[in-house]
Amino acid sequence: MALSKIEPIPPYNALIFDCDGTLADTLPVHFQTWSASLQAVGADISRDWYYKYCGTSAQQMLQLLKDVFGYEFNSETVIAHRQHHYQSLINTVQEVQAVAEIVRKHYGLIPMAVASGGERVVLEATLKNIKLLDFFNIVVSIDDVEKGKPSPDLFLLASQRLGVAPQDCIVYEDSDEGLEAARRACMRSIDVRVLWQTQT
Repeated sequence: MALSKIEPIPPYNALIFDCDGTLADTLPVHFQTWSASLQAVGADISRDWYYKYCGTSAQQMLQLLKDVFGYEFNSETVIAHRQHHYQSLINTVQEVQAVAEIVRKHYGLIPMAVASGGERVVLEATLKNIKLLDFFNIVVSIDDVEKGKPSPDLFLLASQRLGVAPQDCIVYEDSDEGLEAARRACMRSIDVRVLWQTQT
């Protein structure tokens, strides 16, 4: 059963979830909106490149594009265009069912937070669309910290606001950057990508 692959193992006093690719199956839509927004300013990304760096914040990813490929564009313009495009497609986003079941199972029993490298306006819209926003005590976005993943700032702020020590939290993630951020925060983590690995 998929749920058994990602069940948290006690002891733990709080759960912290990434959003994109963890709670919500947003990556195909995000790639579509990023690709269109970048093409509008003469830049381009491949699906593989995006999936490799999607765990970073928007600003970090765009700066990397500039540094590696020499693109010149206004990052704020690209981000604004991408946010607008995403809102028009948000109704196509679905929950990641096995992870959402973990959330529902723990609701009202222990504190839970979302800590995402996405912008708050996009993050909250996504959580509302998949009907999970009200399950969380705290929602932390890239707008709340100076450094995104793999910096531990997002997870540390979430644990602080929950009032739970970092070592007593378990993080759910789907990216190498997010897992590294959890490690730096001294939190145990569960890689939800096991849900898509072929059983042998």
